[in-house]
Amino acid sequence: MFTGSSPFADYVDATFLLIVGISSLVLLGLVVAMIYFLFRYSRKRNPHPTNIEGNVPLEVAWTVIPLVLFMGMFYMGWEGYSRMSEVPDNAVPIHVTARMWTWTFEYPNGLQTDTLFVPVQQPIKLSLTSMDVNHSMYIPAFRIKKDVIPNRTNVMWFSTPEPRSYDIACAEYCGLRHAYMYTKVVAMTPEAFDQWYRARSAKASKDYAPLRSAAPAR
Repeated sequence: MFTGSSPFADYVDATFLLIVGISSLVLLGLVVAMIYFLFRYSRKRNPHPTNIEGNVPLEVAWTVIPLVLFMGMFYMGWEGYSRMSEVPDNAVPIHVTARMWTWTFEYPNGLQTDTLFVPVQQPIKLSLTSMDVNHSMYIPAFRIKKDVIPNRTNVMWFSTPEPRSYDIACAEYCGLRHAYMYTKVVAMTPEAFDQWYRARSAKASKDYAPLRSAAPAR
């Protein structure tokens, strides 16, 4: 956690920690109240039950406070989802095909690889389809995951700030070798990526054209 490997990582981590913190406080409050009531209203201290008519301020409080907390969590989740759904105009389009049990990445000139190579500081748009069963593309370091299903194209995007490699996994059980459906995102400097893309395109007899845009990633 806290690596900042994509535009979403820090926000997702902060949202996660906030929800865990609130949940922990609620749990602590319930446990403390339970222990207090256990001793305060034990049979020894209260041999005869007392009829309680109600407490309007208390009932309003335990309705309004959870509502505000949960709606706040909902808003943070929606904000994070919206950021992941708004693909920048200058994103490089790459088509991703999932099948039992591999990933195939196709660049705009038709070049295909089984590892995703990308330049840093550049938005990447992935169009996801499946050739057989349901899959789910999951890049843990980027805090992004999207279902990959037959007869439908789903979209996800990301950018990453530094050259390094990141795991890609399938997060939807898709058969006997589901656990082996791993590959990598390899983020490269713009110069290294251009050299790689030119060389691989020439080797595969594909036309070469630079993919990077001058516009910065959001």
